[in-house]
Amino acid sequence: MRIACLGLGRMGFHIAGHLASRDGSDDVVVFDVVEELCQDWVVEHGGTAADSVAAAVTEASLIVTSLPSDRELDAVSAELVPLIADQAVWVDHSTTSARIARQTEGRVSVAGAHFLDAPVSGGVDGARRGALTVMVGGEYGAFARAEPLIGAYASQVRHMGPSGAGQLTKMTNQICVVGLCQALAEGLDFAARSGLDVENVVQAMLQGSSTSWQMENRADKMHEGEYDFGFSTTLMRKDIGLVLDEASALGVSLPVTALVGQFLADVDAMGGASWDWCSLMERQRHFGSASPTTDRQIES
Repeated sequence: MRIACLGLGRMGFHIAGHLASRDGSDDVVVFDVVEELCQDWVVEHGGTAADSVAAAVTEASLIVTSLPSDRELDAVSAELVPLIADQAVWVDHSTTSARIARQTEGRVSVAGAHFLDAPVSGGVDGARRGALTVMVGGEYGAFARAEPLIGAYASQVRHMGPSGAGQLTKMTNQICVVGLCQALAEGLDFAARSGLDVENVVQAMLQGSSTSWQMENRADKMHEGEYDFGFSTTLMRKDIGLVLDEASALGVSLPVTALVGQFLADVDAMGGASWDWCSLMERQRHFGSASPTTDRQIES
């Protein structure tokens, strides 16, 4: 089977690698606008590098994309859809708006093929280990065909509903996770300023009700001030923008999410655009000093 993988960034590079190592019967073809990434991938994984979207997707039964935003998805769609094979399945792991996911699904359906919006959670480490969580929207029959292949790089694959449901699930994930990370930054800063052994505090909390994936995987990096890895501030700001646009359309109030979005803008202004977004910790350290509350004498 011919598999085309478009987009070899931090996530796509590893996703394509897992597909290439799945078994010896698949012909994996990769493409990225950065030619050096294609060359590096072929050296590491074998397979073939294409010089265009058209060359990669022609006669492919499965197409996997991992792209930065709506704009790139729209541009790739314009090149890809006229060439997509009959009944091929296109699995898109980009995080985009639900609107463009539905729009792309409509274009692909008219061409006689299938589109699944399938954003992921688990970060670069999850992609590297083949342990991503994939949230899929689209026609169930196409999902059933693609699920075994997605399992090459995911530990959990769930069908969430019709087209757009994958993106809406990812937005829900981001709403929940940004609040947790900001709370973790505040808690770690509070512990440090209180004179506590922060690592000991974290170990205590990991066994209690405040534990989370962020605490298990990011607390040490936040405490140490190390952010040269993972999911960038820029990308998380993009995701929050998608969430807030969708929430506005739905009439849903998301005050905490909006506030953390403003905090990430502060991190960006501090020079942290490319840092992992858990660098909310640096904003907390910078702005975390507050004037003590003035006691008031209550007159009886």
